Amino acid sequence: MEEGFTLPILYKGQERDFAATLITTGYTHKFHVDIDGVGIYFEPDEERNYRAILDEEAIAKQLKPNVDLVRLIGLKIEELFKK
Repeated sequence: MEEGFTLPILYKGQERDFAATLITTGYTHKFHVDIDGVGIYFEPDEERNYRAILDEEAIAKQLKPNVDLVRLIGLKIEELFKK
């Protein structure tokens, strides 16, 4: 099951919207976020914090995400969805 939504992030004084998808499988879930053309998965780790993982296409193309945006998006996901 996949559900799309927009994730608003304040970055360098500007509000930016990022396309995100919630992917649920079995008892777990992860989010896929497109960060300026670089796909990142955010999935919960053993301590229920979200870790960021490049998607297969970004790895194949050797794309590098904006690390500051990855950090901010991870914090926003934790703020919104961590219980």
